[in-house]
Amino acid sequence: MRVLVLFYSTYGHIYRMAEAEAEGARQVDGAEVDIRRVPETLSEEILAKMRAVEAQKQFAHIPVAAVSDLADYHAIIFGTPTRYGNMTGQMRQFLDAAGSLWAADKLVGKVGSVFTSSGTQHGGQESTILTFHVNLLHFGMILVGLPYSFKGQTILGEITGCSPYGASTIAGSSGERWPSETELEGARFQGRMVAETAKKLFA
Repeated sequence: MRVLVLFYSTYGHIYRMAEAEAEGARQVDGAEVDIRRVPETLSEEILAKMRAVEAQKQFAHIPVAAVSDLADYHAIIFGTPTRYGNMTGQMRQFLDAAGSLWAADKLVGKVGSVFTSSGTQHGGQESTILTFHVNLLHFGMILVGLPYSFKGQTILGEITGCSPYGASTIAGSSGERWPSETELEGARFQGRMVAETAKKLFA
């Protein structure tokens, strides 16, 4: 039973969450888990102006996915930062190229799930995940979120991401905040639940 964690990350926050998602999925017996990233579409010049070149070196070793790879997995966990309450352009372009998979029903019945990050506490995390779900439903995928059985969603003693729609983290307006242990545990929980769901469906 194969699980793919597919992400786009600018500064590394989503990459760290992706690692936690994969860690959770690997806790399920029989799960073979891969981490891949979508291709970068920004030029080196623009990335340099964004001060992202150095940050992206931390996940440069992660292989870049091809759209055709999606058909090879039983479950796919997508990770993207928010851009005005939506997924990034890099992830959008990757999904837009999956028309041949859609037309051939190659993703129908697979498990899909989404996690995200934003710069601020109310920076569009929930709308990013929910609008991402629309794409997965068009692909015919079975959605898994982050249920309230993950009790980290109900704590009041700290500022934290995560919602019933999926795990999330708050990066800070200049990227100074990294995923908290609560947020990472939410990602592990989600990854584990996705793998458990896929195992039940494809056993």
